[in-house]
Amino acid sequence: MRRAFITGITGQDGSYLTELLLEKGYEVHGGVRRTSTLLRSRIDHLYHDPAIYNRRLFLHYADLEDPTTLRRALTKAAPDEVYHLASQSHVGLSFEIPESTCDVIAMGTLRLLEMLRDLPRPPRLFFPSSGEVFGRPAVFPQDEDTPVAPVNPYGCAKAFAMQMVRVYREAFGLFGVQRHHVQP
Repeated sequence: MRRAFITGITGQDGSYLTELLLEKGYEVHGGVRRTSTLLRSRIDHLYHDPAIYNRRLFLHYADLEDPTTLRRALTKAAPDEVYHLASQSHVGLSFEIPESTCDVIAMGTLRLLEMLRDLPRPPRLFFPSSGEVFGRPAVFPQDEDTPVAPVNPYGCAKAFAMQMVRVYREAFGLFGVQRHHVQP
């Protein structure tokens, strides 16, 4: 049985991915932040299903800003694949909390890459970038040759993370793929 670890499992994309992977027979592990509320509405139906939760779906307290919790969760899960979806994803808010945005997205991704690199069997990594890394591009649609020129803290953080995935792939042989989500 393949094992997947999802950062951002309680978000919209993470919850849909969880359902898809469970349908495909995966064991799914997810990192969840410890917050003042335990509501996880997007995955509640899975969390409360005794045939799934703690059998094929496992949640671990793990925060991209807390390396110890993330390292422990990854070590315990021993995933074959990591889907790194966690992010502060509100572009406008990134101007209000730029340091937090960069810590979660840029440095959180770097922390994750370092941890994956240190695992005995480094898993495959999927990292979704963002069209925000292109800023105000002159060419549509964007492709691999479009210059990276973000115009907000969110885009800058995503660009840093995207480049670090490439660096770790080239320098350390880490299997890392990226996809840009570009709004039409």
